Amino acid sequence: PTSYQDDPIKSMTFQDQYSANGEYALWMHDRILLPVITVISLFVLGLLLYVVVRFNRRASPVASRTTHNTMIEVVWTIVPVIILVVIAVPSITLLARQYETPPADAVTIKATGYQWYWGYTYPDHGEIEIVSNMLDEDEAVRRGEPGQLAVDNRMVVPADTPLRIQTTAADVIHAFAIPSLWFKMDAVPGRLNEKLVDGIPEGVYYGQCSELCGSRHAYMPIAIEALPPEKFAAWVESQGGTMPGEEAAAPAAPAEAPEAEQVAALTAR
Repeated sequence: PTSYQDDPIKSMTFQDQYSANGEYALWMHDRILLPVITVISLFVLGLLLYVVVRFNRRASPVASRTTHNTMIEVVWTIVPVIILVVIAVPSITLLARQYETPPADAVTIKATGYQWYWGYTYPDHGEIEIVSNMLDEDEAVRRGEPGQLAVDNRMVVPADTPLRIQTTAADVIHAFAIPSLWFKMDAVPGRLNEKLVDGIPEGVYYGQCSELCGSRHAYMPIAIEALPPEKFAAWVESQGGTMPGEEAAAPAAPAEAPEAEQVAALTAR
């Protein structure tokens, strides 16, 4: 998938979601929040219209006086409590899921915000450092990518693999945000934040800096490309990095024989 190619109606709601938390949040919005909001809005509108028609001066020239109604008071107390509980349970569940600790085998990528571009390092894969700048409009169009979202170097990740995304900044506060992955986290100088992203399908996902960070804040796009694990391994190798376990699996240098050590010592004398 490409996260910017959603239906135009998506401008009124969320983008299509490609992470587990994003899918849960979209389900909660579409199946719980939206119906509750719609029913309450229609109910209040209906009551308003009823009051306007039933109790205007012409229909009710003599005003009635009502001091209380026990049944109505019980209903308007209990029903809102039930509605709040129905909303609160999935809301708290989603909040807890967003703070799950990444598993030990999660792939770690560190995103550093600069004025005004992003840098990516891969602590698990050697000394890989990527600098990502926005492409100009003509180059983005030539590549068939969206303007002001396309970058020269994407953050490359393995598909269907847990990711540990870490964020920090070198100058001012930035925010690393990918709407279609339900991901947004501040990048703060001197601090290292991290968050779990569940395995995402192959594709390209676009985002942007979402914290006002200076005159070129609007020109800090983010592009994440999820590749199959074997293609990700090939990309790591092309960048001069190594996959975890490769160094341990490499044959150790043969130890020097004791006789050779003695000969070397005698020669030195």
